[in-house]
Amino acid sequence: MPIILSIETSTKACSAAIHQDGKLLSVSELYNEKSSSGMLTTLIEHVVKTASLKLQEVDAIAVAKGPGSYTGLRIGVSTAKGLCFTLEKPLIAINTLEAMAFSIFDLKSDAQNPVTNLQSSIVNLLCPMLDARRMEVYCAVYKADSLEVIEPTQAKIIDETSFADLLEKHQIIFFGDGAEKCRTTLGANPNAVFLNHTIYPSAKSIGALANGAFEQQQFENVADFEPFYLKEFVGTTPKKNSI
Repeated sequence: MPIILSIETSTKACSAAIHQDGKLLSVSELYNEKSSSGMLTTLIEHVVKTASLKLQEVDAIAVAKGPGSYTGLRIGVSTAKGLCFTLEKPLIAINTLEAMAFSIFDLKSDAQNPVTNLQSSIVNLLCPMLDARRMEVYCAVYKADSLEVIEPTQAKIIDETSFADLLEKHQIIFFGDGAEKCRTTLGANPNAVFLNHTIYPSAKSIGALANGAFEQQQFENVADFEPFYLKEFVGTTPKKNSI
């Protein structure tokens, strides 16, 4: 019955959670328009205390590996690696988009869950989206009933033709902080479904998925592990003064 501490810092939302044998013991989530990841240590201390545990009792550290915010991912992964080294615990890395899809998949028995309200005669799909630049998003497509990957994680520039083949035969639920800016472009298609609220990745889903990874001994090399940025960071170069 592994005890797993999970960390999620891929977006402006930041969270930590404790799971035991896949069951959620405690979670702490924070959202701030500027940045929440600076509060990560406080959130970790809170969930450990709430679960009536000590850090030394944790069997593994799980972290959202990305894609997502460069700064957020660096903070989350650095914190997770530091804990692994200090506590001599294994590291588990979970894809951020997969965790977002799982958050909806895990609620499929809930009458309020959007998956249950779609047409049952066709195969429905989930498309978590994280905001990138302009009309670009980080996204992936999963089957809503099994989380089977239909389209792998990618950086995608959204236009009127995006997902056209899939939308011909499937209803797709688009969600995440990158979905809203795609509503105008894709919303005219009757098979494109947009949630009325933003779903952020959470340590709750990271920990649930990490339990399966722990059972299969799917651990990362702590020394060499790096976040899954998906794209190289592009900074701005200051303009030189003209002479």
